Amino acid sequence: MGHREQLMVGAKRCLEERGYARTTSRDIAVAANAPLGTINYHYGSKEALLNAALLETLLEWGDKVRARPAAGSPQGAGAGSRLEAMWARIVESQATDRPLVVASIEAFAQAERFPEIRRQIAEAFELGRTELAADLHGIDGAADGELAHAVGSVHMALVAGLTQQWLIDPERAPSARDVAAGLRAIAQRLESDADADAPTTDTPTAPATTTDA
Repeated sequence: MGHREQLMVGAKRCLEERGYARTTSRDIAVAANAPLGTINYHYGSKEALLNAALLETLLEWGDKVRARPAAGSPQGAGAGSRLEAMWARIVESQATDRPLVVASIEAFAQAERFPEIRRQIAEAFELGRTELAADLHGIDGAADGELAHAVGSVHMALVAGLTQQWLIDPERAPSARDVAAGLRAIAQRLESDADADAPTTDTPTAPATTTDA
């Protein structure tokens, strides 16, 4: 393993043990057992290395928690079960991967000052939208990009919201079953509202006829 790979491993370890904001270049070098100067040589800056490590780890986390359809099953089958399984894995990850989740939130705050971080996170979000729409609902982004973007965006918002609730208030944060039940209730109400708002068409009344006396 060369210095570049060692630095990536060391940066990931620092993210887990120290968090994004508290990690220094020296921390990474020590964790990687690599010379301090190799950070700039291979990645350009400490921030660039931490961003790369964070995004790589987040993608790995996404693969772990995202519920994919079983091999050979129809794309649209069991969407509800896959959805609930994904939320259960996200909830579980709040205990097993909590340092990573905290580090990701710290990185989001850095995006306000570093355009490159913003760009990289935005690209990861867009990839996540497409994959969630495909994995959970069988929506092909290439065939229907607008629908995939809309559905994936809703799931991305739910992932972020669920994660924050479990970080701040785990005792009252929703379970996977709560999220699934809430989504079903919202969908039913939206459907009912759409039916109620739909314009009604009255059957035209035949004109009256008169007969001459």
